[in-house]
Amino acid sequence: MSIENLEHSLKEVREQLKNHELYAQLDSVEDIRTFMESHVYAVWDFMSLLKALQRELTCTDLPWKPASDTTVARFINEIVLEEESDFNEEGVAKSHFEMYLDAMEEVNANTSKVNDVIGSFGNLEEIAVQINNADLNLAEKNFLSFTFEVINTQKPHIIAAAFTFGREELIPDMFLGIIEQSGKKGPEQYPKLSYYLKRHIELDGDEHGPMAVKMMKMLCGQDEQKWTDVAEYSQRALEHRVALWESITKKLRENKGNLIEAL
Repeated sequence: MSIENLEHSLKEVREQLKNHELYAQLDSVEDIRTFMESHVYAVWDFMSLLKALQRELTCTDLPWKPASDTTVARFINEIVLEEESDFNEEGVAKSHFEMYLDAMEEVNANTSKVNDVIGSFGNLEEIAVQINNADLNLAEKNFLSFTFEVINTQKPHIIAAAFTFGREELIPDMFLGIIEQSGKKGPEQYPKLSYYLKRHIELDGDEHGPMAVKMMKMLCGQDEQKWTDVAEYSQRALEHRVALWESITKKLRENKGNLIEAL
């Protein structure tokens, strides 16, 4: 199987994401706030996927030994550098997750819940139970549970599949459009969110996305079983993303219904 064939097999579920009704519900900063309060878990677990790849494909143990594939190790380390310790709009080193939390606070979204939830998570052996017991809705629990199911396979090509193909593509451009229409100040009113979104577009489109695809090719090579695994887990990752989108859509509709009733 090739990347082209893989992408063809994922076309239907990717079209579901691309054309999801969620996007029609996002038309205000208040909607962005609601979206971010749920989507933040996908931002956080992305970092866990990345660190799992770093653990599997580079040397993070002592004594140090060379990585089995230095080219792949370099890809991962470059992505880690920017995702875990990028510079924010003020030139301060922060992870993209921390930058996302700053952007949430800027639009008055609740960050205390996500901090409490991830603060309750411990080691990988107990993470499934901890996620199940967390103050999360079913879609959020299923999304995170799948991520750590993937991580616990300890198979780099499966982890890389969820990392590469299980991400969103439309949200940054849409958010920028909303904040540009949110008032006279537009993006100036939300510098942290604007910067995060533009940085997200720049890195994922120009650097991290192409890097991740190259990594997939190196990890799978001509091994058909690995490509079959990648197709299965990529499909499941995207299906969990669709379910998360549907959960957020439901919440947005409820909020707007309550607003109409109040009027």
